[in-house]
Amino acid sequence: MPLYRLIRPILFRFDPERAHALSLALWRGIGSSDALSAAAARALAPRNPRPVELLGLRFPHRVGLAAGYDKDGIAWRGLAAAGFGHVEVGTVTPRPQPGNPRPRVFRLAGDRSLINRLGFPSAGARRVSPLLETRRSNAAVLGVNLGKNKDTPLERAVFDYEDGMDRLGPVADYLVVNVSSPNTPGLRELERRDKLEPLLARLVARRDEIAGRAERVLPLLVKLSPDLDDTALDEALAAVEATSVDGLIATNTTLDRPELRSRRRDEPGGLSGAALAARSTAFVRAVHRRTGGRLPIVASGGVMGPADARAKLEAGASLVQLYTGLVYEGFGLLRRIADEP
Repeated sequence: MPLYRLIRPILFRFDPERAHALSLALWRGIGSSDALSAAAARALAPRNPRPVELLGLRFPHRVGLAAGYDKDGIAWRGLAAAGFGHVEVGTVTPRPQPGNPRPRVFRLAGDRSLINRLGFPSAGARRVSPLLETRRSNAAVLGVNLGKNKDTPLERAVFDYEDGMDRLGPVADYLVVNVSSPNTPGLRELERRDKLEPLLARLVARRDEIAGRAERVLPLLVKLSPDLDDTALDEALAAVEATSVDGLIATNTTLDRPELRSRRRDEPGGLSGAALAARSTAFVRAVHRRTGGRLPIVASGGVMGPADARAKLEAGASLVQLYTGLVYEGFGLLRRIADEP
């Protein structure tokens, strides 16, 4: 997008978290004003949206905003007004926590990628829930991505997820169980079948209670790591299918380091952006093949342009999500992808 290419060098002079905070403040302001929301929609929203029926919900189109951009739900109304088909808030933990020490986000500009080791900084479910209660008049589907607190032992993780579901399920259109962030110590152990299946069985039962009281659907998805090998993926999918979870987010960030040019390439943390694109698409294809297309897939990871989105849809995804692509391409990326035939 020509205009964004003029602005991006200025934004990149700021620390990544500072630049992100400025963008959230902008979208929060846009979301508080009907006039500004309408202007954002005129400038950015898809011109020819094609609705998608999935998970018992109606999505205005296939392109959404991934978790991580609006962690605490402060700007989702403005982001929805911009035209995203769905906005996924979070990751939200039950209790507030600061996340890992700074610096913890690094641009790999030469690779059009990011490394982050944020560690679920969160205002906590009690503070996030009221921000999601009052809906504005837009059609975007609202998802909430749930995590556990860093100091919660793995054997008690289920209580953290249940707490998050109880507080945020009533105000969300769908929920995501995040067991795959590489930045919370030990969290990925929950992807093992012996831990994942009992966890999901409890959470599906809790979801059913929440949805039953509200007399509506409340899809529950799981976000998986792209770093699972074939055996681990088979085990995780067996747990997902055994518990009747509704779908998958594929994928989280990777600890793998392909050939990268940027000097910050060895920073610890999860890698996202263009360097993740092929790995994430291959993961989507593997999931689709192993499940025979029975399990809806939301593809996230390395969607930097229409070709990346198309590759993930052709691999078996039903929806795609953006985040790092917005850092390098700007919000015009939304319309470019959603309006493609």
